[in-house]
Amino acid sequence: MATKAKSADTVRVLKGQEAEDAVLQYIKRMNRPFGAVDVAANLKGTVPKTATQKILVALAEKGELVQKTYGKTSFFVVNQANIKSIPPDELAALEAESKLIEESNAVGAVEIKAALLELAKLKNTPTDDDLDTQIASTEDAIASHTTRLAPLRAGAPKISPHELAQLDADWARWRAEWVRRRRVFENFWALATDALPPQDAAALAEDLGIEIDTAEHGVLERADADKNLKRKRA
Repeated sequence: MATKAKSADTVRVLKGQEAEDAVLQYIKRMNRPFGAVDVAANLKGTVPKTATQKILVALAEKGELVQKTYGKTSFFVVNQANIKSIPPDELAALEAESKLIEESNAVGAVEIKAALLELAKLKNTPTDDDLDTQIASTEDAIASHTTRLAPLRAGAPKISPHELAQLDADWARWRAEWVRRRRVFENFWALATDALPPQDAAALAEDLGIEIDTAEHGVLERADADKNLKRKRA
């Protein structure tokens, strides 16, 4: 049976002074209260929990940390008396530097926003290939319309008002017939498929080769209805 190989990223456990230094540096860097469990977890196992508790107590005895006990839980924080205070002039210099950085960040944020807007415009700008495609499509459309206009330009007879009226009459007649036949079919189909689940009704329609009106038919019907309504208003 093969032995399980040790992971290459095994955590090195610190001991002695190294462990104490690691715990103290972490507490100083964070500068807020911690319990032993949290410190051990945040150090990613480099210092075991039991050792961490002992180190924290020892550091508190040395005056490096302050220990506060709440019930059965102890918390440790860096001794604030040991923290070097910043002179007023140095603090003022730091505040001035911070203000300059904030102003610089504000200017940078404005520049970034402007750059993002410019980038969005560039992304929405058609490429050379897109322009070539659009130009070719426009030229094809122009050629097609020119071909269709050629007979009229050559003096071909136009459709008379009487012929247009006849086309409208034929359209109204056959549209009414289409609507009537559709209504008959819908009534018959509702009776025939009343007891069938929707999926079975759809399968039956496919087997029978029934073609249901598409969205284009609906658009055509609504457009014609709008046209008739405008005529009545006129």
